[in-house]
Amino acid sequence: MSAMIPLGEFPRADRAAIGYVLTDIDDTLTEHGRLPGESYMAMQRLHQAGLVVIPVTGRPAGWCDLIARQWPADGVIGENGAMYFRYLEGEKRMLRRYAKDAAERLADRLKLDRIRDEVLASVPGSAVASDQAYREADLAIDFCEDVAPLSHEAIQQIVAIFNRHGATAKVSSIHVNGWFGSYDKLTMTRSFFAEALAIDMEQEKERIVFAGDSPNDAPMFGYFPNSAGVANVLDFVGDLRHKPRYVTKARGAHGFVELAEALLSAR
Repeated sequence: MSAMIPLGEFPRADRAAIGYVLTDIDDTLTEHGRLPGESYMAMQRLHQAGLVVIPVTGRPAGWCDLIARQWPADGVIGENGAMYFRYLEGEKRMLRRYAKDAAERLADRLKLDRIRDEVLASVPGSAVASDQAYREADLAIDFCEDVAPLSHEAIQQIVAIFNRHGATAKVSSIHVNGWFGSYDKLTMTRSFFAEALAIDMEQEKERIVFAGDSPNDAPMFGYFPNSAGVANVLDFVGDLRHKPRYVTKARGAHGFVELAEALLSAR
């Protein structure tokens, strides 16, 4: 893995060429679990400047419906790539696209329920994430959002239980998310570009920035040449299969604002 470069070394010409901003939410846009006005305004300013803004998150479908409707965003990828939502304002209609159909998601839910029971019985202090009721495709196990932080070893034990059942497991800054299937944030982002925007993402990837902070962002860090980590990505550097190219000075929401300012100042 190559070393990360300070955001200040992101060439002005490359920043000026950026037309799309993809961003994780938790601990990238948020601070201590809240979305501060500064990061929301940064998204608004990017959107008003003509950039396409797309949150790419592990958060649930229920949250994604609100984000697609009410945030200054052109769509949202949710549950680590299980779906994308795009609100077509002119038609007053929500476009929803899933990696798996309803019957497949129901069958997966039964298997995920068994994993849930094993995790809760085997890993003291773990809990089902408080946003689980609004999820359509995955199981989220909380290791620090609404519970006392678990050890790295306990988190890896949760991952191992998912994997033993044949599920994919990804670690975010707050949850272990597990699902059945080979999709991830990157695969659904590619589908969003092709289907919702009618754009070949491969041809446009030099004009795309992705901002993130944790191991479940690694596929995005590895694919996009202009990926950026907010400074708290350094907390996970040993667990990252792929690192971001750039890293901000500030953590979390303040790091995202730093990135937004860098992009806007080059335009």
